Amino acid sequence: MIGKTCALAAGITAMAGAASAQTPAAEPRITMIHAGTVLDRPGQPPRRNVTLVVADGRITAVNPGFTDPGTMASTRNVEVIDLRDRFVLPGLIDSHVHLDSDRAGEAGLLEGLTNNAPYFTIQAAVNARKTLDAGFTTVRNLGDSSGATLALRDAVAAGQLPGPRIVDAGRSIGATSGHVDSRLGLADEIRDAHSAENICNGPESCREAVRLQVGRGVDVIKIATTGGVNSRIGAGLGQQMFDDEAKAIIDTAHQLGKKVAVHAHGADGVKLALRYGADSIEHGTLMDPESIALFKRTGAYYVPTLSTVNGYLERIAADPNAYPPAVRAKIDFRIGITGDALRKAVPAGVKIAFGTDAGVSKHGRNADEFELMVRHGMTPATAIHAATVNAADLLGLAAELGTLEPGKRADLIAVQGDPLQDVTVLKRVAFVMKDGVVHKDARSAPAR
Repeated sequence: MIGKTCALAAGITAMAGAASAQTPAAEPRITMIHAGTVLDRPGQPPRRNVTLVVADGRITAVNPGFTDPGTMASTRNVEVIDLRDRFVLPGLIDSHVHLDSDRAGEAGLLEGLTNNAPYFTIQAAVNARKTLDAGFTTVRNLGDSSGATLALRDAVAAGQLPGPRIVDAGRSIGATSGHVDSRLGLADEIRDAHSAENICNGPESCREAVRLQVGRGVDVIKIATTGGVNSRIGAGLGQQMFDDEAKAIIDTAHQLGKKVAVHAHGADGVKLALRYGADSIEHGTLMDPESIALFKRTGAYYVPTLSTVNGYLERIAADPNAYPPAVRAKIDFRIGITGDALRKAVPAGVKIAFGTDAGVSKHGRNADEFELMVRHGMTPATAIHAATVNAADLLGLAAELGTLEPGKRADLIAVQGDPLQDVTVLKRVAFVMKDGVVHKDARSAPAR
């Protein structure tokens, strides 16, 4: 009986094998992009008349000339996208966003007190689509209070919602009454209703705060070592965390395989974070020679977030009382010195990664940062490099993103004009592809 059963099983296996041999494997869908100009490797000169071949969401070839689809073994699953009159470059990366809101000041406080997690999840999804349409195919979300962006990250990755690839920090970690303490400015009777899982005091408490965020599934840890411009406290922009607290956070994060992004304005908080191994400094408004030397020694990235001033200026123009007096004083100071630190960092050779702090500035207008970077010491080429190669490296995604090379993800955008001559053309992205899927094609007419 056992022998008959084995023989029957062998027969079924043989029949299945024969059937599969007679059924041809599905042909992969191939996209050929004919590009007039391609900046396939930012930092090197662009190339003219190139064909990018995409299959299964990745670039498989970058060929000189416009490849004839008829040369393919089969043309049944070949699509040609004609971008011969466009400038093509890798999908852009914003290393500092807050997708769950577009409000700040008094309006932001009211929004946080009157809305719930589902509301912020919807806001994050709307802002994610704006960001993708603007040509930013990857972002690093550095803090929200509801977990909305963690959920959105997973939905986008699963293809359930459109949006950029998201590297998420969960809740930012800071000290009591420091920049990321969401209880600041609240009446006593409602203060205790707010969760303070992200607030720590002393090294043991700070280690626990990191582990809580890692347990939520975050990709990166965000901390604040100094005061913030938007903090509802008049304690300035200097250091607001002790050395042993910052060290405990950074050591714990690195032990658990997470990079650390540090909100720091004052030079004391910048140096504190760099001494203990921070991977990036966000804002870095007040930079001194020792700060520059530490950047160079540690290899950390500087993320300038110059676009915040646009958000401040626009809100104040619409409502002079948009911010309480203690915050307004810091905003005026920040506006006055915007770009000073970048002008010091660039000639010193500090590594720069693109980041906007969108949420303080408006989502979907991330490319405004390019104009400010160029105004304050960078060239269009180095600004683009910061938003592609450097940002991919900072996010730990250099093997996947940042250039248009075989094996990398097919994230690319196209613009009319040459961004290496006029970086503002990046404010008008007409074509966006992410993982080989066209998410936006706003060209007025097919290219000829």
